[in-house]
Amino acid sequence: MAAIAAPNGLNNPPNSTVYVKNLEERIKVDQLKEALTEIFSEYGNVIDLVAKKNLKAKGQAFVVFDDPQAAERAIKEIQGFELFDKPMVLDYAKTKSDATVQKEGNADDFETHKRRRLAEKGTLSCSPSASSLNLRTDLTSPQPERKQANEAAEAQKKLKRSVAVNGPEPAARPAKASRGAGLKSSNPAAGAVIPEEYLPPNKILFVQNLPEDYDVEGLTSIFGRFEGFREVRLVPSRKGIAFVEYEAEAGAISAKESTAGMALGEEGKVIKVVYQRK
Repeated sequence: MAAIAAPNGLNNPPNSTVYVKNLEERIKVDQLKEALTEIFSEYGNVIDLVAKKNLKAKGQAFVVFDDPQAAERAIKEIQGFELFDKPMVLDYAKTKSDATVQKEGNADDFETHKRRRLAEKGTLSCSPSASSLNLRTDLTSPQPERKQANEAAEAQKKLKRSVAVNGPEPAARPAKASRGAGLKSSNPAAGAVIPEEYLPPNKILFVQNLPEDYDVEGLTSIFGRFEGFREVRLVPSRKGIAFVEYEAEAGAISAKESTAGMALGEEGKVIKVVYQRK
């Protein structure tokens, strides 16, 4: 059977799995997966989504749909759009995912698929739940996923060229894609606004829904325990909000992760902590 050619502008032939790179590496994996699931679910049924914490796999994810047509729609409409202030670069994955093989085949097919994957990785040990999307850091490994991981390291250098080659889609594309949380067009004219929950890291936090009796001293006792704390700033004309500044983003990230959803005051008001919009 003749090989299926890759569509124009893409490296790999169509299949049900979308390879996403140039993602914001400082975002927690769980938060990244939540945002990606919400975005890609607009285009079809997502049966699996893989994003890893290890250094080699950061900034990348694999989104598995239940059919190739959904993957095609997602690539066409999301290509070049921004998530956490970074334009996503999309392609088809080079191999079928475990989830796809399990869906399309039987137990024997899946066992054959796993044995082939293990042979490609050159290892005899692999978790039964590990996916063929599970990237390795072994530089001698020949599997396609490792090559994609290496390619991602060059994503930033090639980004401008990639966006230029893909070009903006017709006007209908930004309108549909902008429904995904945190998604906006790389074209300034589109004007989509990132929801607060998906803003990229900033050294300044925006705290909302505070009890009215909480002052600078009270907030300092909460946020001052994180590295690089500088100050708390209240807004005189507005009650219930404050800005907390750190010397670097690392301190703000730690503070946000530790205090978001914290209940304060006698009424137990749950505060909302997000990054200040840049």
